[in-house]
Parts: sequence; structure tokens; C-alpha cells
Amino acid sequence: MLTGLRIAGLGVIAEAELEPAPGMTVVTGETGAGKTMIVTGLGLLLGARADSALVRTGMPRLLVEGTFTGLDAVWARLEELGADLDGDEVLITRQVQASGRSRALVGGVGVPVASLAGVVGDLATIHGQMEQVRLGSAEAQRAVLDRAGGPGAADALDVYRAAYAERRSVEAELAALTATARERARETDMLTFGLNEIGAVGPVAGEDEALAVEAMRLQAIDDLRLSAERAARALSGSPEGDWDDPGAAGLVGQARKALERAAAHDPAASGLARSAGEVSAGLDDLALAVAGYLASLEADPVRLEAIAARRADLQGLTRKYGATLDEVIAWAATAAERLAALEGGDERIVTLRARREALTGQLGDLAGRITARRQAAARDLEAAVAAELEALALPHAQLRFELTPLEGLGPHGREAVSILFAANAGSPLVPLAKAASGGELSRVRLALEVVLADVDPGHTFVFDEIDAGVGGAVGLEIGRRLARLARRSQVIVVTHLAQVAAFADRHYVVAKSDDGVVTTASLAEARGDDRVAEVARMMGGLTGSAAALGHARDLLAEAARG
Repeated sequence: MLTGLRIAGLGVIAEAELEPAPGMTVVTGETGAGKTMIVTGLGLLLGARADSALVRTGMPRLLVEGTFTGLDAVWARLEELGADLDGDEVLITRQVQASGRSRALVGGVGVPVASLAGVVGDLATIHGQMEQVRLGSAEAQRAVLDRAGGPGAADALDVYRAAYAERRSVEAELAALTATARERARETDMLTFGLNEIGAVGPVAGEDEALAVEAMRLQAIDDLRLSAERAARALSGSPEGDWDDPGAAGLVGQARKALERAAAHDPAASGLARSAGEVSAGLDDLALAVAGYLASLEADPVRLEAIAARRADLQGLTRKYGATLDEVIAWAATAAERLAALEGGDERIVTLRARREALTGQLGDLAGRITARRQAAARDLEAAVAAELEALALPHAQLRFELTPLEGLGPHGREAVSILFAANAGSPLVPLAKAASGGELSRVRLALEVVLADVDPGHTFVFDEIDAGVGGAVGLEIGRRLARLARRSQVIVVTHLAQVAAFADRHYVVAKSDDGVVTTASLAEARGDDRVAEVARMMGGLTGSAAALGHARDLLAEAARG
């Protein structure tokens, strides 16, 4: 519900404030006084497009501020936005610079103007001349019928739309996977071949380096034996025991014995004898190790051939899959993961096809329930609207909801919804937008809102010139129905009909003044005698005459009786 509206610098309005009643508030004034600027300002708060031409001449910008309560419809969006709320109340601000730049704040938080309607647009519904034209669209007509279905229809549609969106996502993924099936098959074959080739060789990390070392040893076996033999002779001397060739071990042994004899006569030589003994022991150990090494140096042409073959196999892998064996092994690990993903794609296709089939069945069931609800709601709504239209001087009017089956399941069900209308007896039913005049369309819209008032209690409805083209008794009935709608919802009406204004709980008057340079409109609440005088003016009488004032009082009394 709108609890306060402040406008500055909008059109002919320099400064104006409006505090609508919870029920029905009317805004009246002479033609051209600027009444519609109230609706324009409210539209800006709800996300309407701004035009710099709306900025009042001589002012740098226009400003509109509105305070709303009853935020259930937009609460989640406000929380997500982080808006600063005062209990159950939010302040919305819209500025438009004379340069054309526009800015919006919701609860003190900046909101892109293009997103404003998506955040707070559900706080009010504006029925202006353009809004009435929208009733001619298929989407708006379907929305009217679904509103008539109540919360149950809304819940069913929410479930349907969620399932429909999921199926679209499934179909998109399935199409992408199917389109790339050939490429995935080629990649699968390539990876499988590579993994099989590597698996057949079975490389081990570091194996190529170890084989290179072993091959080099086997290839140099003769040179190694010759070197080992020379080392053995240098250490141990002639194998025939030639005293002239005792080797290093023999010579050190002789030095050790000589030093031991010297130590027997001179204790100072004892340390030298011990050192010679240690060297002798070390040479013996080294000689033994060299002898063992020499014994291990055996030619093995079979092993050398096997190593060459193995190294050839490994080199075949490094030519294709990596510069080193470690890189080959890393490629195999990555390829295995990719292959699993590719094979999983085929499994994913099977899963997606099954999910699509399940969703299609679910959507079919949901669409059937939605259709049944729409058919029932259409019957009830047609009857209720017919009664309202009769009271609005359209006694022979017919309104029908036509449900046309679609070729397949659509985003909102399995049928398109259209409203057919005939204003006069004997006239064929044709699409509403083609059959109804502006005044008839206004009354159809009002009849629908009155009938649907219980579906959306507490909502704010704004009607701009809904009574255009009508008057007299019809105007009185329009006023009655607006007042009836105001029992459950807030209604704000810009009107030129006294018959409508008489039903208001709160009445504002827009007055225009002109200093010869700039035209200015002011807004003031009319009460008591001032309201009687305004109603008399609207009735076309002389506002100061007793007769006109009497007629105005009679009309206000009639409206008060309902």
C-alpha cells in the first residue's frame, strides 16, 4: 500500500505531496491542470522509463519519493538487495536530471533503473490508457485468467515453470552433447590407442635412465675388466707371487713389519707401526672389493640385446607422448581422466534422455491440471464479469476466455489464452483489442479487477482516466465498483467525473496557476465545503450557486450510502 507520495519538479508540479487513504483516493482538477502527473510520478517509482522532458522548466531535476507498506510480494527481492527497511515500510526514490540521467534508490540502496520494475513493480498496478491497451496482449489475458484461479493455480504454475525450465536446460545439454558425439568418438579412439600403446609397454618412472646406465656398463665390459685387473695387480701384486711385484698391499705390509721391528727398540715408532697397520688393512679390504668387482664383470650379450629392445620401446613412447618417460606417464594419467569424462558423456546422454522423458511426463500431468483450473476459472470469471458489465451499462456484452491448444507444451502450459468480446447483442465474439473501444476496454478492466479483488487483497491499484468516454449513470456505477474494490485493496483514481469522485475516502484537487511565464500546479486535499464545491464544479454547475452545491451534496450522500 502507498502511504505517501512526494513529487518535485515534475511537469507543471513544482512541489506536491499526497497521502492516499487505505481505501479509495481520487485526484481531480480541471483539464490540463496536471492530474496525470501524479500517475506519471508513481509510474517512475515502479520502473517506468523516464524522459528529460518531464523535468519542470527551470529546474535541474525532478524527484519522486514514495513510501510503501505491505511488502510481502517483494520482500525476498528487498532482502536480497539489502534495502534498509523501517519495519514493514520501504522508501523508493527516483530522480531524473534535466540532462536525461536517471537514478533510483530502494531503501537507500542504488538500483539500476532498468532493474527497478523487477524489484518493486509488483507493489502497485497502474491502469492508464497504455496499460489498458496491454489487456489486448495474450500474455496479459492469460495472467488475468491465472489470477482468477487463486493460489492453487499459482502454485501449480510455479511447479510447471520450474519443470519446464529444467527440461529446457536438459534439452540444451543433450543437444550440445549429441552435436559433439562425432568429435568425442574421434578423441576417444585416439586416447584409447595411446593408452593401449603405453599400457602394452608398461613404462616405470626413471626406467629409461636406469637402462641407459646398465647398457653403458655392458657395452664397456672389456674395458672395465682390464681396468679392474690392473687395479687388482696394483693392489695385490703379481698373481703368480712374484717377489719383485708385491703390489701396494705387499709393500705396505713390508713397511708395517719394518716399523714394528723399530718399535720394539724405540717406542716413538709405535705410532708409525699402528698407522702402517691401518693402511695395510684398508688396502686388503680395497683389494678384496676390487676382486669382487672384477668377478662381477661378465659379458651378457643377451641382456644387452634385451636392454636395447626395451629402450627402443620406451623411445617410441617418448617420440609421441612426451620428451621424457615421466612426461609419458603424466600424459597417460591425464588421458585416462579425459577418456573417463568422454565415456561419461555417453552415459550422460542416456541419463539426460531418461530425465527428459520423465520431465515431459511430469509436464503433461501438470499441464492437464493447469488446463482444468483454467477452464473452471474461465467459467466463473465469465459469469462474474458479465454481471459487472451489465451494471456498467454493457448489458448485452459477452466476454469469453478461449483456450487454444498449442502444438506442444509451452512455458505456461499446453494452451494459449485469449479473451473474446462482443459489446452488443448479435455481434460476433472477436479478440478483445479489436472489439472494444477505449471506454469499453476501461470498463472490462475495472470489471475484472473488481471480480478478482479477493485474489489479491491489500494491493494498490491506480486508475488513470478509466472513466474516459462515459458519464451519468455509468459513471456512478464505475464509482461504486471502484469503491467496492477499495474495500479489499487500495485504489487511487485520477478522474474527471463527479460520480466517481463522490465515492472517495480521500479527495485531492490539482489546481493550476499561471504567472504569464510558468504554469504551476498545486495539490491540496479537499474536505468539507471545499470538497462539495469541487464536486459541484465537476458536475458542470456554477460552483457558487445553491443549486449546484445542493446537487453536489446529494451526490456525495448517494455515494456514502453505497
